[in-house]
Amino acid sequence: MKVKIKTGDTVKVIAGNHKGDQGKVLRIDREKNRAIVEGVNEVSKHTKPSAKNPQGGIVKKEDYIHISNLSLIDPKTKETTRVGYEVRDGKKVRVSKKSNVVI
Repeated sequence: MKVKIKTGDTVKVIAGNHKGDQGKVLRIDREKNRAIVEGVNEVSKHTKPSAKNPQGGIVKKEDYIHISNLSLIDPKTKETTRVGYEVRDGKKVRVSKKSNVVI
């Protein structure tokens, strides 16, 4: 599966428990086709007390979400869009299918 989403893109969750949520992509795992999106799919991790965290306790952090459940947001129309590729000025660029704007 080709990954058309990159780190730093603004995406919207289109399926699953967090449907409708938006956020910025923080990290992508290309082998597993998963991404971490800021503020989406937060899980509670129980941590033991350590030198780094002497109190221990429960820490909230974002977890991976499958890329098929994400859709890129068009910078011009602020709606979800599909991604295409074109060669402009001798460079291959990502283009929004809705507004034909370079992403």
